Amino acid sequence: MAVTQRRGRRIMMTPAELDAFLTERRTCRVATVSPDGRPHVSALWFAWDGTSLWLYSLTRSRRWADLRHDPRIAVVVDDGEEYGELRGVELTGTAVFVGEAPRTGADCPELRVPEALFARKNFDLDAMPHDGRHAWLRLTPDAIASWDFRKLSAL
Repeated sequence: MAVTQRRGRRIMMTPAELDAFLTERRTCRVATVSPDGRPHVSALWFAWDGTSLWLYSLTRSRRWADLRHDPRIAVVVDDGEEYGELRGVELTGTAVFVGEAPRTGADCPELRVPEALFARKNFDLDAMPHDGRHAWLRLTPDAIASWDFRKLSAL
């Protein structure tokens, strides 16, 4: 499992809370670094399999090009409007390209579970629709930091 955070332990999510949060949320923010060092942040849908975050990215995006050059990645998934409702997770590590790019649906055993999760979560379908423009990135985080400000009222 990823490194546990040192600060904010009182408001960090438990492993069960973190798993439920990442399973239910749909949109994340993905941060990459361009070859000239400029940061780039973009929103993306994802699926969580309990160990890795699976990102279905356009292969002709700045995000994809950045990760081809430098696979380091940071992803934030968050929720809440009022201060006392804020909660979220930051996952960092190295993006791994999985399967064909772009994805057309050729058999890839490693993608069976994430594609089923993603299709159900985002399209309410049993099978993944492929458009020939997207491909898969896997982030198995090196570090995870989480926060749940709703726990502040209990302190």
